[in-house]
Amino acid sequence: MPLTTSIERLANETAVVTFQGPLTLGTSLKVADSQVQAAIADGVLRMVFDLAGVDFVDSAGLGLLVYVYGVLSQKNGALRLCGVSQRVLTVFQLTKTDALLAVDGCRDDSLAALN
Repeated sequence: MPLTTSIERLANETAVVTFQGPLTLGTSLKVADSQVQAAIADGVLRMVFDLAGVDFVDSAGLGLLVYVYGVLSQKNGALRLCGVSQRVLTVFQLTKTDALLAVDGCRDDSLAALN
C-alpha cells in the first residue's frame, strides 16, 4: 500500500497531517514532503503528524520528520507526533530521534501541547 497524506488546516497556524501507509523512500514520500512544505509555505507553523496509520518508517521517513522539525523550529514553530506504533517508536529509540521528536498518546494531547 502506498503512503497517502491528508492535511487538515486548523486555526492559529496549525495543521494535522495524517499519514496512511509506510513512511519509506519513494514517490509517495516525495509527494507527502511537497504537501507538507506547501502547508508551511502557506503559513502553518505548528503541525501534528498523526502516525496511527504508519506501520513502518525507514531512514528516508525519519529524514522527513527531522527535516520538518528543523524547518518549523527555525520559524519558531513546533512539530508533535501522535498515534505512534510500538514498532515505529522502537525505530525512533534506536536512532535516538525520540529525544528530538515529541511523541504524544493521541491527537488531542498533541494539539493541547501546541497551545
